[in-house]
Amino acid sequence: MIEKRVLQGLVAIACLLPFIVGGQGIAYGPAPFGHLADVPRDLDSHFRYISGIFFATGIGFASCISRIEAKGARFRLLGGLIVVGGLARGMSLLAVGIPSRGHVLGLGMETIVVPLLMLWQWRLARKWRR
Repeated sequence: MIEKRVLQGLVAIACLLPFIVGGQGIAYGPAPFGHLADVPRDLDSHFRYISGIFFATGIGFASCISRIEAKGARFRLLGGLIVVGGLARGMSLLAVGIPSRGHVLGLGMETIVVPLLMLWQWRLARKWRR
């Protein structure tokens, strides 16, 4: 089914974001994401922890690709985590102001693209069961 292959391909491409951005955060801390030469150790630790979680969600989503029609529960759990993170990012936008373009794009991925992928996966799984 071509719809399944297209969804698998888009999820695979979307997985690049947590792998690249999460991997950068793990390796370099918050420095590449702003002009932060000297950050508090606790902020660096927390940033790398959150980056590790983001990287791990990429692994989780990647594990759904091969049988995406049967991985609905895992896909929704991971997607829900991303959406909640996006809502938290939205709170920051309201409380502190508009972040850089990359973070605004992240907000769009987290609150628009991921929910759409979740709906698409759900629809595909329903079709596949018939």
